[in-house]
Amino acid sequence: MGAINGEDYINRLNQLNNEIWVDGRKVEGLLSEHPTFKGLIQTKASLYDLQHDPKIKDEMTFISPVSGAPIGLSYLQPKTKEDLLKRRKMMEHWARYTGGVLGRSPDYLNSVLMSFASSVSLLKGKENCFPDNLQAFFELARENDLSLTHTFIAPQVNRSQIYFENTEEPIAAKVIAENEEGIVIKGARLLATQGGLTDEVFVFSVGSFLFNEDEAFAFAIPSNTKGLKFICRDTFIGGDSSFNHPLSSRYEEIDSLVVFDNVLVPWERVFYYKNDEVAENFPIQSSFHHFAKHQVLTRQIVKTEFILGVAELLIETINVSEYQHIQEKMSEIIIGLETMKSLLEKSENDAALDEWGYMRPDIISLKVAGNIFPKIYPRFIEIIQLIGASGMITLPTEKAFHSAIRADLDQYLQGASKTAEERVKIFRLAWDLTMSSFGTRQMQYERYFFGDPIRLSSDLYKTYPKKEFVEVVNNLLNLKKRE
Repeated sequence: MGAINGEDYINRLNQLNNEIWVDGRKVEGLLSEHPTFKGLIQTKASLYDLQHDPKIKDEMTFISPVSGAPIGLSYLQPKTKEDLLKRRKMMEHWARYTGGVLGRSPDYLNSVLMSFASSVSLLKGKENCFPDNLQAFFELARENDLSLTHTFIAPQVNRSQIYFENTEEPIAAKVIAENEEGIVIKGARLLATQGGLTDEVFVFSVGSFLFNEDEAFAFAIPSNTKGLKFICRDTFIGGDSSFNHPLSSRYEEIDSLVVFDNVLVPWERVFYYKNDEVAENFPIQSSFHHFAKHQVLTRQIVKTEFILGVAELLIETINVSEYQHIQEKMSEIIIGLETMKSLLEKSENDAALDEWGYMRPDIISLKVAGNIFPKIYPRFIEIIQLIGASGMITLPTEKAFHSAIRADLDQYLQGASKTAEERVKIFRLAWDLTMSSFGTRQMQYERYFFGDPIRLSSDLYKTYPKKEFVEVVNNLLNLKKRE
């Protein structure tokens, strides 16, 4: 089939008939027409259409090694630094279309699956591991441009350092049986972003499963698999007006609880199971973090550019650029942006081939960026709030500009360089980015994208190569090495 377009994506999604629940009601009818999903689905369809835009098609696709048809470049397994740059350019096109606000554009999970397939040899010869299944699924997704969501977080019942679930009925999804057809999963997983709005669900485990290897597995199944249920959180869409809610009306990515009610996963879709050592080590030893973080950093840079643009437009609208405190705040965003761009380039410049011949971007550079962004993003949001001040609050709606009070609005809400309607549009955008329920979800999302920021810092400390620096100090002090 090759790279799909927007119409292909919508038609395929509408035919799945996935079990999705919103506000206590089961979703019926066409997903693409449901008010909770319509804006997001149209946005994703536009992303897929970019794969066929004559101006950039060659930067969005490459030729399939199987069919010879153009396929999505996010599936490209890079073997050179030039390949890494091709991947980055493709990801920038998709990110810029949404200002980097769409956190789960299709290239994220495509990159994750590609990274797993590029490290598939790690599973060979391991107990309860099926590397051929993983490779086959990667090729299926690549050749058919399947859309994916994923889930790997257990419900937050008890977050103490040592917790062993011993309830009669499973809470965290686990293997409860196996038969000739496959394994049976019962329980739940958290936070499947766009859950139910994709062709497939990619499920894998991370962390230690010393106490319960029934929770240690990786597999992928169609979103309409019997017994699979998506329970959505409350929507953060403020309304369908792109004037009133310029971001949430287009980019609200609903998150969901995924319930597995005795779900049969066919053997050909099982990648590994009941192997806690593999479940703990495969995501670390594979190129998962290299390529996932590379995609995320590319998007976050575009998002920071978008934030800088919004902030500067606020400044121009109300003419506050001469104030030094404004200049100082804007320099914070600029410094953050240039730091992130430098780390992205360093990750590509210092990329190296792994043992299977794939070019991995430098992980240390990406880890540093992954520690920086969760700290600076909330500050960027605060800066926009401070620049906008009370203007972020006094915001009439689109209908108000088509009513008898239009003359009052034009007179009293005009900006130094913008009409009243333009000024309100700009400020509503800033509000939706920073102060609406959609905007606050964005901040929490970026804070915890790769998990607890403290654990990310600990991981950076433990994996950063420090020995050579210690040796310099040892030599200076003429200290003896300890065996």
